[in-house]
Amino acid sequence: MSAVDRLSVFKTYKLYVGGKFPRSESGRVYEVTDAKGKWLANAPLSSRKDARDAVVAARKAFGAWSGATAYNRGQVLYRVAEMLEGRKSQFVHEVADAEGLSKSKAAEQVEATIDRWVWYAGWTDKIAQVVGGGNPVAGPYFNLSSPEPTGVVAVLAPQESSFLGLVSVVAPVIATGNTAVVIASERSPLPALSLGEVLATSDLPGGVVNVLSGRTAEIAAPLAAHQDVNAIDLAGADDVLAKELEVAAADNLKRVLRPQPVDDWRATPGTDRMTAFLETKTVWHPTGSLGASGSSY
Repeated sequence: MSAVDRLSVFKTYKLYVGGKFPRSESGRVYEVTDAKGKWLANAPLSSRKDARDAVVAARKAFGAWSGATAYNRGQVLYRVAEMLEGRKSQFVHEVADAEGLSKSKAAEQVEATIDRWVWYAGWTDKIAQVVGGGNPVAGPYFNLSSPEPTGVVAVLAPQESSFLGLVSVVAPVIATGNTAVVIASERSPLPALSLGEVLATSDLPGGVVNVLSGRTAEIAAPLAAHQDVNAIDLAGADDVLAKELEVAAADNLKRVLRPQPVDDWRATPGTDRMTAFLETKTVWHPTGSLGASGSSY
């Protein structure tokens, strides 16, 4: 059979939940098109049940992931970057189609994305030194503050930056020990769904990141109201949806990161997205009796 006689083998995109690749519970899909309106693939149209399943998976994974050493988390995240590097050409193709970019521009975006993942991998065992430490107190005590992950975080990925923006909001959440339920860009979900395939073949435990695709508002509503979701990043919500979700999130006092305009996702992100989903634990410990010469220790 000649090359021209071959049938095209189209990729079936699936959700990534709990380390597995289910189709949407409802069986629904929706058409994904490129910047010119050309059909690219059918993506799963997630339901409320899919969102609840993703939260269960994220909660189940939280204990082991948050309990791992920061150094180990950094190793795991660096392994993800290695896997991304190996599949760079695939992501260049998907980002070019998703965002209407030339291959060279898409390659720049993908390389910046891999670099961003490496950047956060390097922060895993350093962020505690920046936001924690010993506190001076007037009394015979050691007073130590240390950061701890908030828990399960729902993340609305940016709508306009299908890969670099996605990683820029997901990586800081898991680098600090949280687990994530991610809603991919509604218009351009394919890079996010392919990222799930990379995560599944890296050392990242199943459930640490769960990727859903579909209608952002439809999936985000049950996540914002879910009693076992501890925080929500509204990066991919418009002003109207963000307000509705923030009201729903108040029911169990979720930590909310409001949408923030980003002119260039390639700019150095700083530590804000890591500290947004960290809680500070402060411990007091007596030093023993203090005499004229100071501590007895």
